[in-house]
Amino acid sequence: MKSFFQKFDSVFALLMAMFVIAGCSSSQRGIRVSNSWLKLDTVKAGKYDTGTMWTFDYPPLDYFQKEYNFQPTEEWLKNVRMSALRFANYCSASFVSADGLVMTNHHCGRESVEEVTKQGEDLYNNGFYAVTLEDERPVPGLFVDQLVLIKDVTDEIQSASNGEKTPEEKVADEKNAIKNLEVKEGKATGLKIQIVTLFNGGKYSLYGYKRYNDVRLVFSPEAALGYFGGDYDNFTYPRYDLDCNFFRVYDNGKPLKTEHYFHWSQNGAAPGEPVFVVGNPGHTDRLKTIAQLQYVRDTQYPRNLEMMDSFVNIYSSVIAKHPEKTAGLQNRLFSYSNSQKAYTGMLAGLRDPVLMQKKIDFERKFKEAVKSNPKLNEQYGDLWDKISVEQKQLKDVSNEYFAFNIIPQTSSQYFIIAKNLVYLAKQLQLPENGREEAYKETKLDSTINKLIPDKFYPELQNEILKAQIDRFYKYIGANNELIIKTTGGKKGQDAVDYMLSNSYLTNLDKIKELIKQGPDTILNSTDPFVYFIINSQPEKDELQSKVSEITSQDATYSEELGKALFEIYGTSIPPDATFTLRISDGVVKGYPYNGTIAPPYTTFYGLYDRYYSFDKKYPFDLPKQWQNPPSDFILETPMNFVSTNDIIGGNSGSPVINEKAQIVGLAFDGNIESLPGNFIFTTETNRTVAVHSAGMMEAIKNLYKAARLSKELKTGSAVSEK
Repeated sequence: MKSFFQKFDSVFALLMAMFVIAGCSSSQRGIRVSNSWLKLDTVKAGKYDTGTMWTFDYPPLDYFQKEYNFQPTEEWLKNVRMSALRFANYCSASFVSADGLVMTNHHCGRESVEEVTKQGEDLYNNGFYAVTLEDERPVPGLFVDQLVLIKDVTDEIQSASNGEKTPEEKVADEKNAIKNLEVKEGKATGLKIQIVTLFNGGKYSLYGYKRYNDVRLVFSPEAALGYFGGDYDNFTYPRYDLDCNFFRVYDNGKPLKTEHYFHWSQNGAAPGEPVFVVGNPGHTDRLKTIAQLQYVRDTQYPRNLEMMDSFVNIYSSVIAKHPEKTAGLQNRLFSYSNSQKAYTGMLAGLRDPVLMQKKIDFERKFKEAVKSNPKLNEQYGDLWDKISVEQKQLKDVSNEYFAFNIIPQTSSQYFIIAKNLVYLAKQLQLPENGREEAYKETKLDSTINKLIPDKFYPELQNEILKAQIDRFYKYIGANNELIIKTTGGKKGQDAVDYMLSNSYLTNLDKIKELIKQGPDTILNSTDPFVYFIINSQPEKDELQSKVSEITSQDATYSEELGKALFEIYGTSIPPDATFTLRISDGVVKGYPYNGTIAPPYTTFYGLYDRYYSFDKKYPFDLPKQWQNPPSDFILETPMNFVSTNDIIGGNSGSPVINEKAQIVGLAFDGNIESLPGNFIFTTETNRTVAVHSAGMMEAIKNLYKAARLSKELKTGSAVSEK
């Protein structure tokens, strides 16, 4: 989950382990889909298929009372909300002491660890601990956000799009209203303001965040512990990860004094105990219509999975051939393999006839409720049919638009260089005073020198180019004149060879020579990459216009459907995730899997079993100090545990708390069965995977001997190392 889910997505980036798609998810739940066992028309929607990611706007107090005999007070809810944090733009975190100590996942903080690594150090692999406050290292650019203000602004936003307007005008008017309100409230409060869309636009909330920009690294375990088992164990359970990092927020050069923080539970949660995950789930599609889900199942996700497959194969091959490049490429491979697993698992769920039938039943009941009310039927009764039409139109154009769209995450860097070169040429056509700052004479040389990235691996980019050419032919077509001219009518490696042999972009000196000849020469160049960027623009613009028109219309219909949803269900179901603060309830509980049963928690004994069972080899190797733990290190201490809480990408780093608002764990993953959670939530085998509070304390105190940190966690205040 810093993966799809660390950066949620673009970058809240991506996920998980291969699923056998044909019938696997059904059999794992103990359901056989066949005429002799189950008729699909008997499958009914579950009460909480839409999940339990409750907002702090509408906390389900009666539900908590009924489910757990626990009704949190306003004071409890405020303390929990103010103790929770959003970690940069991709993870969750929390205050765990009165002196600004922050807890999140190792995988959320590993980029920060690399940021503060000095020459000659390897903090990622060797770990880090600040023995004193003075040793805590500031992380450039890192920030955390605390949600301090919530207001309902539904009327202000919805009224902006009233009247006879086109869908594009309505969407534009609402965007303008949101932007204006964010600016206005930001000036009035001094907070970072975000207008949050809930129930697809059925409700709107204003969230005000206090941002802390001085964040310093306190503790990080070795990568071997923070990501034990590597990609093999990712999105699996039983699990043995010490996936935690600790930072500290400073204010005016001193540790922040905060009233709201989570106290530490040294014993953690026991099996069957209610627990709550408080964090920022990134994105779900649980309130989408069947037509919208069919589009992502049949078009969007297969396309994305195919691309992730190619990236995983490319990066794995290059790393295998050139082990010396591992450090520079491994994190990107992790991200792509995470995404590969995510799409595999989500597709498995969408192709599961039982899960889809539950969604069909929910939509049927929702429709019936709308159509049985004459007023609601007149307003909303035809929305499902309208959305279905839009989804069919989107399917007709989205693949081609996807192939034409050149962005860094999916394209060979040759195309990105060409795109930047074309932009440079257009800037050079302007008078000096009309150019952007980076293209004025004083900055021009620096901008040109940055056209080719510092870390540019030709072999890697050539393989990515080959895969991209394959997508051109598949989604744009072999008879397209632009594709023929770009590739010389060739395919595969022959096309790569043709394009590179006819390009200026393989060498910075050649690029500079081209620039010297002037902007018109660049824009009329026959360089295949430049030619594609320039000549694809008209067709791309036309496709973008169609996609924009369709998605604007779809957004308008979805917002209307959101209003209907709120009319029927109110706040009895939670809205889809929006990478904003939620509280999810559950219990610590194992589950059946692989013909056996997964325990509610694992221990350090299991860590060493994996270490020895895999012959001490990566990714099951251990650092030296872990190979021979000290005598006071208690191996039977719980290390990881699972619970029935509802999480998704963005929840990485979320605190897991008990009814006393004490830390009992740190959420870092979901199991393989949780992947369909993007569109439906179930509790049979879907589990949150967390680091146990007792396990973190045992490692910090008795293995790392980090006395200052362990005392602060125990007492809730910073103390000096002795």
